[in-house]
Amino acid sequence: METQQLLQTLADAPGPAGREGTICDIVMDLWRPLADDIHVDAMGNLIALQRGTLPGTGHRRAMMAAAHMDEIGLIVTGIERGFLRIHALGGVDRRVLLGLEVRVHGRSELPGIIGSRPPHVLPASEREKVLPWHELFVDLGLPEDEVKRLVRVGDHITIHQTVAALKNGRAAGKAMDNRASVAALTLTLEALHHRAHAWDFYAVATVQEEVGVKGAITSAYGVAPDLAVALDVTFAIQHNDSDPGAFGLGKGPTIGAGPNCHPQIVTRLSEAATADEVPTTIEPLPGSSGTDAWGIQVAREGIPCGLISIPVRYMHQPVEVVELKDIERAGRLLTGFVARLESGYTPRWEDDPAADTEEETPSGKDAASAATSEEAHV
Repeated sequence: METQQLLQTLADAPGPAGREGTICDIVMDLWRPLADDIHVDAMGNLIALQRGTLPGTGHRRAMMAAAHMDEIGLIVTGIERGFLRIHALGGVDRRVLLGLEVRVHGRSELPGIIGSRPPHVLPASEREKVLPWHELFVDLGLPEDEVKRLVRVGDHITIHQTVAALKNGRAAGKAMDNRASVAALTLTLEALHHRAHAWDFYAVATVQEEVGVKGAITSAYGVAPDLAVALDVTFAIQHNDSDPGAFGLGKGPTIGAGPNCHPQIVTRLSEAATADEVPTTIEPLPGSSGTDAWGIQVAREGIPCGLISIPVRYMHQPVEVVELKDIERAGRLLTGFVARLESGYTPRWEDDPAADTEEETPSGKDAASAATSEEAHV
């Protein structure tokens, strides 16, 4: 599938945190032909396995790549005279909500508009302020009894926005955070389907990242990979932003570096980028990355983790802007990284280069996995 169409298919679909069923079904249809095994776990994470295709020493190591498929949204907190009271589901920006078209996922999918009192009836002191939650409501255009029949407190709401193709190979729409990364992961699965690799590769579309990286924690525990790479978005430079923590659109993905990212994985991602001529920038992360990598890293006894991020403008707004080339480059970077993993490689904290590819007899978790079968990570 062409990248623009792939992104539109993914970004247009609803998938608020905690209600990712629709987007999960779409991703499953895309991934099923590319996977040796695919399933949805108890948390709702979609997990696809591509088994390693190169001969190794018996037990194949496993790598997990995770991109969250949930999006920010709203939740119904009350119904008053046929209007829906709402609150944030994830990091919603109240400044941009007024007047948006939404979809309420109740007994059926219902179109609605976010409204408030017009400025004419507001006190002068309130006209320039960001509206508080209690001043916002969703109007479904239905009588009160019909609203109460079709909607319940706790139902989820998503912004209704179709991806727009912009000039210069860019696209705008809602949920680029993080459907852009799901698109890149899909491109990786497609490429690895035709390329030899020694490690078992698990592609995971995680849930509930926007409310605390919950899906990353549980999927990493279940897959128990030997290393992992998370894919997410980062801040792109915009016209009024000179922050050094922002990165240029069209300049390629970033590679995270900091305590959340294993130094050897950072090095290997950089080497893969150089080998495959993928432009990248190192993104310094002095603390939490705020991504699935933060949850994966501390799953089980700890998982060596890396992070690839795609620059996006206007994050957490209905008009997030991304460059298609950056999505494709992120997919190519991850593909090259996976294909170059030697069968005996173990990420280490030591600086001994000779230890990078040392063949070892599996012990502990690896020994138990090897004893069951080559599919022990499923």
